[in-house]
Amino acid sequence: DLDKLKQAGDAVANKLSTNDRFADVKSTMETGSPEIQIIFDRDKAAALGLQVHEVADLVVSNVRGDVATRYSWRDRKIDVLVRAREADRASIAEIQRLIVNPNSERPIPLSAIADVQIANGPGEIRRVDQQRVAIVSANLNYGDLGEAAEEVEQALAEVKLPTGIMAQIAGQNEEMSESFQSLLFALALAVFLVYLVMASQFESLLHPFIILFTIPLALVGAILALYITGTTISVVVFIGLILLAGIVVNNAIILIDLINQMREKGMDKIEAIKEGGKSRLRPILMTTMTTTLGLLPLAIGFGDGAELRAPMGITVIGGLMISTLLTLVVIPVMYAILDRKSYQPKPEFEPVTK
Repeated sequence: DLDKLKQAGDAVANKLSTNDRFADVKSTMETGSPEIQIIFDRDKAAALGLQVHEVADLVVSNVRGDVATRYSWRDRKIDVLVRAREADRASIAEIQRLIVNPNSERPIPLSAIADVQIANGPGEIRRVDQQRVAIVSANLNYGDLGEAAEEVEQALAEVKLPTGIMAQIAGQNEEMSESFQSLLFALALAVFLVYLVMASQFESLLHPFIILFTIPLALVGAILALYITGTTISVVVFIGLILLAGIVVNNAIILIDLINQMREKGMDKIEAIKEGGKSRLRPILMTTMTTTLGLLPLAIGFGDGAELRAPMGITVIGGLMISTLLTLVVIPVMYAILDRKSYQPKPEFEPVTK
């Protein structure tokens, strides 16, 4: 129902216009130009033995005309349009007097089976999946897309839509949601692949699981860095999180690997953890500082397009720094609690047999 659709579109557009966050609010259900509408009475047409679509084609031929042939003049093709005389189609009264069965003995005018009137038609009719839709669009004066989508949802909840009409948020917000879903899958796949590589190298399922605790710690640091800098979550931030999944595990890997080597030599678990922390403290801090300083220009944002690149640098730096500080505490604790493997000390010299 175009009338109900226009009513719903105008209500949503008026609601959004009252919010200063949105600018250039427009609805596709705007009033169009005046037009002549022919509303057929199908029962009368059937009683007179007329088909509505045949009558409609006949009216179109008389008013708009049909191309009967094309006249060739030099290198041009000129259409020859056949239609009723202008005097016979210049007013509603003349259109009502059009004969809809010209070859019949009893001529029937259009007014006998249809109501002809002047009305304002819709500016355009849009369809999505063969359903008529009204598109209400707007630009943003300030803020990010996520907050704007939340306010649109709140506005839709306050607007009472006519029966049979429903509203859906689409456009850039829909594209952003799809991008986030695909990036979440990529992040989960990255964590899984990192776990497989570590499991094959450590020949253990537990030690890689302990190392993966650095990833939630990195997420805490990334969220904290985004909050401090006032950066919103975007696709670039998710790309930074995917990078973090492969970067932050490095510190835990070199720490756990040294602890395992010391325990294989016969050292007690707690002592091995202490010695591993002391020995790997400097390399861990050095690798973290070099990575952080290398990403610092990216996070500060120099040059054109810096607002697109900076969130990635902020995410990686925040996640890496916090995860490094917590890795030196959390990973040894988790190792001490979860690891139950006993190591047999290897002899320093193999006996020589003759």
